[in-house]
Parts: sequence; structure tokens; C-alpha cells
Amino acid sequence: MNQWKQGSDARLPLYQRLREEIMDRIASGEWPPDKPIPTEAALTQRYDVAVGTVRKAIDTLVHDGLLERSQGRGTFIRRPDFDASLFRFFRQVDAAGHARVPDSRILARTLEQPAEPIARALALPVEEQTLKLDRLRTLEDGSVLKEEIWLPATRFAPLKEIELERFGTLLYPFYESQCGQRVGSARETLTVETADQETAQALGIATGDPVVVIERVALGYDRTPLEYRRSRGPAATFRYQVEIS
Repeated sequence: MNQWKQGSDARLPLYQRLREEIMDRIASGEWPPDKPIPTEAALTQRYDVAVGTVRKAIDTLVHDGLLERSQGRGTFIRRPDFDASLFRFFRQVDAAGHARVPDSRILARTLEQPAEPIARALALPVEEQTLKLDRLRTLEDGSVLKEEIWLPATRFAPLKEIELERFGTLLYPFYESQCGQRVGSARETLTVETADQETAQALGIATGDPVVVIERVALGYDRTPLEYRRSRGPAATFRYQVEIS
């Protein structure tokens, strides 16, 4: 039985239409991450397409890191480890030299009109409000990252009333459980700037010291921008490594 959603663009190649359809089903929460998506045979019947079309659509989503195949179990929604990505650059260790993911604390939560670059990154009209979170990440009582996070206020309305103490270290599972918003991928940009007085005080460094800034746009499985984040850390703890073969 053909179950295409309304609005599917018939001008696109069939596999690409199916790819977008799968992403929409994932983004809406219809297909949860702890269970496999429907089999190729089921998708073939559901959308009345050839198995080759289904396979090509799934292959592109696997290639893009949104799905992953598990031998003998099926195809699952992939959950990227975003903190592992961030701390690939800022290597944090405890007193014993073991790698650690820092704790976090929300310092402030405000509703604000986004500046034009933030509105553009979130694909929002500038008159639409954002929910801004100011967050500090710490390791053994020392500050290692200062973060500013902007979220579309309408999508994340439940976060306006939740006690700040309930925001955990991992925000993306929290977004999903409280707001039904699933982050599937992200784009990051690295730059360097000097610390202003506020940043220096938060990080325990001198004003004017170099800091590395990681700007991240987090996207839903349907590629809708869900979060814009700026993470600032001391350049002294920054480490970049790449393997070339």
C-alpha cells in the first residue's frame, strides 16, 4: 500500500524522495532509535517501489551517518557521540591522567531575539525568539569550557519552565525526552579569538589570552537546524590531531 506523505516532491528521483520520507519518519519520532526501521521488503511494499530504490535510499543515509546496519539485527538510527567530537579538540584529563567528559551547569536561561547570524544559522526569521542557555563545563572544580546555546523557542518551549538543575551533562537526550527534538548530525567550525573579561573570568585565564571557539549547528534527522552553540576553551588545552594515509 502506497503511504507517501503529502508534500513529497514528485520531481525528485524516486530514491531521493524515499530518503526524505525516511528522514521525516525518523524526525517525527514515528520510528524510535531503539528499534530497527522497517525492513527493505516492508519499505518496498509500503511505498510501492523496487527493492533497488529502497536499498539506494538507505545506502545514502548510512553513508551520511544517519543510519547504521547491524548484522542480523536490522538497520538502526545512528546516535553520534557529539561530546567525543568536542573533546577530540579539547583533551580533558583528571588528576590521574584519565580522559574525562566534564560536568556541566546551566548558569542562565533567557528568551531573546537572536542576532542576525544566529537567526540565519537556525533558519529563523529575526523576529522569532530563541531560548538561550549559558552553560559552564567543569572538571574537578576547574572550568574548561564556556558555552552559549541558542534554541528555537517554539520547538523547545518545555525547557522554559524546567528547573535548571534538571539539565544534565548530555543535552541532546534531554532535548529528545522533554521536547521530542532529535539531533542527528552537526556542523562545526573552529576559530581563535582573545578572551574578553567575562570569558576569562569564567575560564580562569587572563583577559586577552587566546581561546578556541567551536561553533556548532546541530541538525535534526530532517536537516532542520535545532541548535546553535558556541563553545569557548583555553587555547592551551586545545589539541588537533589528524591521521593521513
